[in-house]
Amino acid sequence: MKTLGIIIAFFAMVVVAPAFAAKVEARIDISSQRMYVKVNGVKKYSWAVSTGRSGYSTPTGTFRPQRLERSWYSRKYDNAPMPHSVFFYGGYAIHGTTAVRNLGRRASHGCVRLHPSNAARLYSLIRKYGMGNSRVIVTH
Repeated sequence: MKTLGIIIAFFAMVVVAPAFAAKVEARIDISSQRMYVKVNGVKKYSWAVSTGRSGYSTPTGTFRPQRLERSWYSRKYDNAPMPHSVFFYGGYAIHGTTAVRNLGRRASHGCVRLHPSNAARLYSLIRKYGMGNSRVIVTH
């Protein structure tokens, strides 16, 4: 019986677990204001970001992208442009910004801001591999 348990555990680890592994993982570290992107488990990119400034928090946790918008404008903040948006939690998104001088420090209303070219690259990766195969992980 013990052998059967070992075989089942091995099967779950080798066959089932990879099916749930994200093909695109965007890991945002709030403390360092960096995003690390893995594709198929391989580290590909490290980019400066801006997350929620004082009084505005960026939600932490593990999320699956909910919606992609190539060209979006904030309904809440003066129609601000949010190019290549990857919405991951309600109205919170990873998106490009024109305020590139603020990247690397907290400056947003809670979204994760990226350089426009990096936002386009992340958006394209998630479109290519699918939202169901992508994860956004936000940590302190």
